[in-house]
Amino acid sequence: MPLDRDTPLAENRDRQTAPRTRRRGDTLEQAILDAAWEELAAVGSAELTVAAVAARAGTSKAVLYRRWPTRTDLLAAAISRRVVDLAGPPPDTGSLRGDVIAVLTAMNQRAHAAQAVPDIGGDLAVHLRRQAHVDGADQTGIVLDRAAGRGEIDLDALPARLARLPVDLLHAELSLRHSPAPDDLIVEIVDDLFLPLAFLRASPSASHAPHAPHAPRSDLR
Repeated sequence: MPLDRDTPLAENRDRQTAPRTRRRGDTLEQAILDAAWEELAAVGSAELTVAAVAARAGTSKAVLYRRWPTRTDLLAAAISRRVVDLAGPPPDTGSLRGDVIAVLTAMNQRAHAAQAVPDIGGDLAVHLRRQAHVDGADQTGIVLDRAAGRGEIDLDALPARLARLPVDLLHAELSLRHSPAPDDLIVEIVDDLFLPLAFLRASPSASHAPHAPHAPRSDLR
């Protein structure tokens, strides 16, 4: 910083040696993702570069690459943050059915978050679908723990493959159709496939499997 000739020497020295405020952790990460979104809006996905995002965020490319190994990873994180976030706990609707529908609905939105940007390429769409699948499976684990706590299912009796069935089926559908799944498909996966099997194998009551009633479409929003 150049010296101000009209300022006392001691004050100039203090200004030169004062430490800069450094952003760290979540603060820095959010600043980078904001910069990536702004750069995306300014130049589009085809022209966006990691160097330009780093410059806009006031940091270095190395900092970005430590968090997101590829440009696609960075874009996916920026878009997902703006559209739908699966990082937090899933909504607690009070029932296994409602919770699984909520997880699949968020997964459906996350998988097609790239539609928020018109010129997104195929690689990013595939990346978002895969990440939504992974995050959806994690969220399903939380949902199943809740259901066990409410006495709806016996987790020890629920096979791991069956526990993943809703997210696996939705992921397969999304990969085939390359467009968001309709709400009634999500309800069908839960009501006609997952719940009957889950209650048959893991219901605390061995007498019979409870029937899963259809809910109004507002449950999906």
